[in-house]
Amino acid sequence: MTAGAGVPDVVVAGPVSWNEIVHLDALPDAVPHTVFARGSYRTVGGTSAGKALNLAALGRRVLLRTVLGDDDAGRSARAALAVPGLELADAPASDGRTERHLNLMGAGSERLSVYLHAPSDVPTTDPGWERTLGALDQAGAVVVDLAPHAQPLLAEAARRGVPVWADVHDWDARSAFHRPWVDAASYLFLSSERLPEYRALMSERVAAGARLVVCTHGADGATALDADGRWYDVDAVPVERVVDTNGAGDGFVAGFLDAHLDGAGVPEALAAAARHAAAVVTSEALAPA
Repeated sequence: MTAGAGVPDVVVAGPVSWNEIVHLDALPDAVPHTVFARGSYRTVGGTSAGKALNLAALGRRVLLRTVLGDDDAGRSARAALAVPGLELADAPASDGRTERHLNLMGAGSERLSVYLHAPSDVPTTDPGWERTLGALDQAGAVVVDLAPHAQPLLAEAARRGVPVWADVHDWDARSAFHRPWVDAASYLFLSSERLPEYRALMSERVAAGARLVVCTHGADGATALDADGRWYDVDAVPVERVVDTNGAGDGFVAGFLDAHLDGAGVPEALAAAARHAAAVVTSEALAPA
């Protein structure tokens, strides 16, 4: 565990990985051939790492519950997560190996993510789990990301009356895997990439009890719907040069949550989210320095 600084503002639970990022002129066709990379590097990844690092960069105290192996990838990920304000409550991977991805990035920010090693399931009996449960009763928010090892926190948050923030990315409204997170979320973030009727789905989730639903549209900004039926839109913030889009969605959620914890209304939080997401894409890092 990395030493934290006092009571966490936010608990984040979900995946952390060690990634190889390869930038190409275009994603390869499914035929045998050779391509040349424009560049490559290794870095920490995973949607929960992205949210935790961005929240810490915004000055929040964060407890990150995840799974890491006792391997070189795990040691590299731990080192990358050793930043001020971030406390790591990691469980040992049952096979000793850390989740790893190969991300192929096209020139237009398209991404093909290849699992080099899938995450391990772990029992909820390690010291990090107990630390996480204790933090739930103190933190201002809990973000539970899409990972089987994070799913038990959905029930724990409900039992304690803690509102859940969930980011289901490019959910298609049909996948059964995503459903527990969708149903548990008081604050639900999703993408319109695979949801042509996203407004109808947003209305459905608010009618089911969500306090807020936010749908992102990549370079076209985002749309939000609150529990009073009010709709909001925000434009994406333009940047001079996009370096890497990995982590932009997590930066958007972190920017919104940070503003929300400061008491901002939905329009102000959306604007803060858009600004922070724009800062993320200007570097290779998951979070801006």
